[in-house]
Amino acid sequence: MTSADFADRGETDPISRFTEDWQCCLRGDRNEPPPIAEYIPDGTKVRLAVLTDLVRIDLRHRWDREGLGKRIAEYRKEFPEVEHSAELVDLLCEEFLARRRYAPLELADFLAEYPELAQDVRVRLAGYADDDDDTAADTERATALVAGLAPGHRIDDFDLLTDLGTGTLGRVFLARQRSMQRLVAVRLSAGRVAGGHSMAQLDHPHLVRVFDQRLVTASTAEAPASTRLVYMQYLPGGTAAGVLAERRRGPESEGGALLLRAIDAAMEARGEIRPSDSSVRAEIAALSWPETVAWIGRRLADALNYAEQHGVLHRDIKPANVLFTAEGIPKFADFAARTAAPRSASNPLAAEPDSLPYRSPEQLAELLDPAGPSPGPSSDIYALGALLWELLAGATPFDDPPMPADPDARAETIATMVALRERGVTAAALRELPADTPSALLRVLLECLRADPQRRWRNGAELAAQLDLCLDERARELVDPAPTSFAHRSRGWLIPILALCVGVPNLLASVYNINLNNSLIIDRMTAADQERFAAGGLVTNLIAFPIAALLLLFLTRRPLTIGFRLARGREYSPRTLAAARRDTLQMGDWAVWVPFGFWLIAGVVWPLAPVFFGVDLPRATFLHFYAAQVVCAAIALAYPFFPIMVYAVRSIYPQLLVRGGVGAEDEEQLRKLAKRGNFYLGVAASVPLLGVASATFVDAADLDLVIVSVRVLSVGGILAFVLTYRLFRMLEADLLALARAIPQRKR
Repeated sequence: MTSADFADRGETDPISRFTEDWQCCLRGDRNEPPPIAEYIPDGTKVRLAVLTDLVRIDLRHRWDREGLGKRIAEYRKEFPEVEHSAELVDLLCEEFLARRRYAPLELADFLAEYPELAQDVRVRLAGYADDDDDTAADTERATALVAGLAPGHRIDDFDLLTDLGTGTLGRVFLARQRSMQRLVAVRLSAGRVAGGHSMAQLDHPHLVRVFDQRLVTASTAEAPASTRLVYMQYLPGGTAAGVLAERRRGPESEGGALLLRAIDAAMEARGEIRPSDSSVRAEIAALSWPETVAWIGRRLADALNYAEQHGVLHRDIKPANVLFTAEGIPKFADFAARTAAPRSASNPLAAEPDSLPYRSPEQLAELLDPAGPSPGPSSDIYALGALLWELLAGATPFDDPPMPADPDARAETIATMVALRERGVTAAALRELPADTPSALLRVLLECLRADPQRRWRNGAELAAQLDLCLDERARELVDPAPTSFAHRSRGWLIPILALCVGVPNLLASVYNINLNNSLIIDRMTAADQERFAAGGLVTNLIAFPIAALLLLFLTRRPLTIGFRLARGREYSPRTLAAARRDTLQMGDWAVWVPFGFWLIAGVVWPLAPVFFGVDLPRATFLHFYAAQVVCAAIALAYPFFPIMVYAVRSIYPQLLVRGGVGAEDEEQLRKLAKRGNFYLGVAASVPLLGVASATFVDAADLDLVIVSVRVLSVGGILAFVLTYRLFRMLEADLLALARAIPQRKR
């Protein structure tokens, strides 16, 4: 019975449900692990087979979490029928390998717990060897056995239906698993090939699901031979190799339809019927070709990040190892190595030629000098970037020379390939990209293809976030504006623009303040008192303005310097970049609160200074003066904020965002800024009202003296509010777009 059979009966595949519920538990969305008993189908022919798979999944997940480990003996007690499973010995091997990863465990001690099955377990574990062993100990008999297999043969629990091809890790068939009555892809390889057991522990929507592996012993004409059998999810949509062939034949202007046509061709060749109603296919069809490539890459990058977090690297990314579902969802297959895997003892120059164009410079250098540094996770980032470039352009980013068939003659060619990658992508390769390629996508791919591993995206999560950004038109225009745009050309104008945005509103506030004070206070003083009052104001300004300017320069030092230096090739740590992003989003606050505070302080200090020098001021004068200062402080608080933040978000912040290392904290900072905008909008609306309110403190006889200033303030405040509101809506839309470009906690 297949998953489709369950669906036809109105049920959900219990194994899929169980796996998904376990993922909810691992994410923290569910407190307790799902109980197996709730997922076992009642009265079906495959009850025992389903129960066995449920136990296997539960066992792996439990031993991956501290304090949840469970032994097969406990499962046998809870479900006595497990005793009769044909895969009981395999389950015991799973327990041993899981427990050994969790804590040291001697094989003899483990076998003592299951004495009745000790011999069978010992033999089977010898076949498993150790998945940390990345060697290819193929024998001639096993190689002959695998080569002699053909559709129609049966091996172990599998009827071979169709030959799907031969890859680096073995020969692949479409097969029917008899016990589960489902279609699977079966990979057969001679000897011990790493990858199956490691991949069986990975469960991600963009990784081909590996169900299990077995060591199958079959008879040959000479003697029995052991063959490694790995069975996994079957995907009917073909590979990225088929998509590339379609890309080279058809115009990229067709966009996502080109990808769907390649998938449909692969399905038709295998006798499959494409889905008639699919929201995923509708989404793909609406994309341009560069967006389609970003859509594919974002999912594959997420899969790389997941695998790396589980200690597994791919190390063999190429078109044949990217498979598609019938709906067009990409999945990685054939992960080749654990992070700590030792090197192969075979001839390194015998690597599959079709893999070499996608390998990083350090991977190619390793072929020439196996004793050199071992490539790390960034090599997979490079290979994925090279694959995405080829999908986008229809050609690889480097013009590599033909690879000789003889492995011993490849050293010179590989050395040339290393040199080409170290020189970087050429102008000729850039011209092959589609005309509608967004600047953001070009930047992302060029970062992947940097020769220095330290300068690439640090992990798949960063790359996935950047490719997400490429799928959001507004966000990518913000982050990668056209070179001729104002946002791009004004990146070096931070100090002049900051000075203009802060200076103009404060200057207008000063004009209002001077006119009001002249009418109500200064014109009524004696000439001597006017001189003393003016001297006090001059001293106050000479002290206040430099202090305010220095304070603003200090608070904005990171946005002022880091963006400028980044544009000139300077590198910064993720921690420094995070601080710069935070400071950039607070520039507007500092630019308004510092002048606001100084206006209020000046409202007390300025009139007191003349009193100290002997000027006699009526008490009402202090009230009038301070009321005017409050209005000026409100102007300084309301109007500079939005032009500064629109400029900062469009010109300064994107330079910091594209450097990576962003996360949930950055998204929260963007959302907080959007909320603060509501406050400043309210202050802008209150300025005309404050002007009118301040006039109520003026004697009726003096209203004629201030009425013009109040009218100008009211009309000007209303016009300024309209402009402020437009800037507020622009800022709000920009912040939401940038927030969408921030990687989420779960994807």
